[in-house]
Amino acid sequence: MRRIETSLPGACLIEPTIFSDDRGFFFESYHEAKYVELGIPDRFVQDNHARSERGTLRGLHYQLRRPQSKLCRVIQGEVLDVVVDIRRGSPQFGRYESTILSAENKRQLFVPAGFAHGYLVLSDTAEFLYKCSDFYFPEWDRGIAWDDPEVGIRWDISNPTLSAKDRGHPKLSEVLPSDLPVLE
Repeated sequence: MRRIETSLPGACLIEPTIFSDDRGFFFESYHEAKYVELGIPDRFVQDNHARSERGTLRGLHYQLRRPQSKLCRVIQGEVLDVVVDIRRGSPQFGRYESTILSAENKRQLFVPAGFAHGYLVLSDTAEFLYKCSDFYFPEWDRGIAWDDPEVGIRWDISNPTLSAKDRGHPKLSEVLPSDLPVLE
């Protein structure tokens, strides 16, 4: 298992060690002690599983007051996974990192607390799994616009399938400072 750094400090890719033979493959999708060795000491308390159709964009979400770090992976299909640094005071504020997660590459994306997160389904369908370091609290649920030109994410889609909630998120520059996490 190895950690691959991104341009956003704290956000990283995890490439598992895969054991393959004529029966198929095996890998540890999570091993707490090994993740701690890789610099990810977060304890995960909730697992989520979403299935979506091609062109579905979920995000960009974050949770205020009870921030969640996330460990994301795809078990069927392919997505463009995106993380945005929205921590007030961060030198990388407003910058994003994107990567392809797929059942084939078996990579994982670690999203630190205080970052916004979203993904776009690139295959006919995709099953997306993610661990969260805190429970979901709807009263602290927040988001930023997926198509914010100031953030400039290259989704390569003009009309994704969005939830009503995701359609209504503000641009990052329109979010009140009190509704953004702070760099610690």
